[in-house]
Amino acid sequence: MTVLTSAVEKFGARVATYAVGYRVELVSDWAQAAARWGAFEPLTAFQHPQWYASWYRAFASTDGVEPLIAVVSDAATGERAALLPLILHRQGSLRIVEFADLNLTDFNAPLLGPAAPRDDVAAWQFWRDLQAALRHVPGGADLVRFRKMPLKLAGRPNPLAQLDDVGPSVVNGNCLTIGDDHNAWRYELDRKVRKELGRSWRVFTRERSAAFRVAADTDEALQLLSVTEVQQGARLNGLGLNYVLGNADCTAFYRDLVREGTSRGYAVMTALTTSDEVVATLLGVRTGSRYVMIRVSNAGERWSVCSPGRLIIDRTIEALHKDGVREFEFSIGNYSYKRRFGAQRTPLVDIGAALSWRGRPHALRDRAVLALRHYPKLSARLKQALGKATPTREDD
Repeated sequence: MTVLTSAVEKFGARVATYAVGYRVELVSDWAQAAARWGAFEPLTAFQHPQWYASWYRAFASTDGVEPLIAVVSDAATGERAALLPLILHRQGSLRIVEFADLNLTDFNAPLLGPAAPRDDVAAWQFWRDLQAALRHVPGGADLVRFRKMPLKLAGRPNPLAQLDDVGPSVVNGNCLTIGDDHNAWRYELDRKVRKELGRSWRVFTRERSAAFRVAADTDEALQLLSVTEVQQGARLNGLGLNYVLGNADCTAFYRDLVREGTSRGYAVMTALTTSDEVVATLLGVRTGSRYVMIRVSNAGERWSVCSPGRLIIDRTIEALHKDGVREFEFSIGNYSYKRRFGAQRTPLVDIGAALSWRGRPHALRDRAVLALRHYPKLSARLKQALGKATPTREDD
């Protein structure tokens, strides 16, 4: 394919136009990109305008992060093809294009329009045109790394996951799908799991004021989020771990998400409470019949006898199922409690490419790593030989 025009400045945006394929416009303001895109149809709970509005507000001024949103359309018709919420992330001297994530977005993917690629050839053209536009970013870009991408988006193929160079991500999703009969699902659980959940609820409700609740308004949701912050911080600090979510940008992100998303039904805050204590909290995001759990906390050792973390998940599933949710995503991380609830692993994929000579050795290394992940036993042996093997920790 021949590039007809180089990147130009127009209305504060950089535009690259091609003879055949896709037109890629790169903008640095999320609100501007969202307005140009028009109506949103989120294909996962993370590809929601509120998620990215909150994310860019929190991180747009973070050192080493530059917003870089790609609005892609059909070059011939101008019809919408894709919206990619990206950033230019500086790591040392390397300038990397990646999704707006920073380890907070579980599933990364473009929003798809009617002109999105629907076959392998169109997907390859889309990827090639996107890379060509990214090479013209002012100041340059060295590498593109797209991580944690679903293969399908609400039944539609993810064009970036159709490419030959994709490889399995180091993490996966964990999805539980429940039919219309909640009780039938409960009886499908292992008998020991059902008994344990019932016992936990009985122990918890020995406290006469014990209750499960869904935050009724934004003020209540924000109050519960503040408890989440304290409880998670206390737990991780007690384990001697770094409480990453306690930094100012992460705190601003989650507070903005809850402040702006609760009244719209997108952010959902649930809790186990007594008259004088919040025993556990769970923050999730919802789009229609899909819900994703993103932060869970509990009050610690005093309540461990009733397993408050698992108990609030169980009660939240029951409450949201009554409200029409049928797909419950337990997010990334393979902990044993997710299997006990019946969540099934769903694959995620990665892809990358060099955009400059500085990025080539990193792209080659990334490609070798992706290739090795097709052979997990060999990969594990190599890590062990190099002294890098780390045992998998499963929560009880």
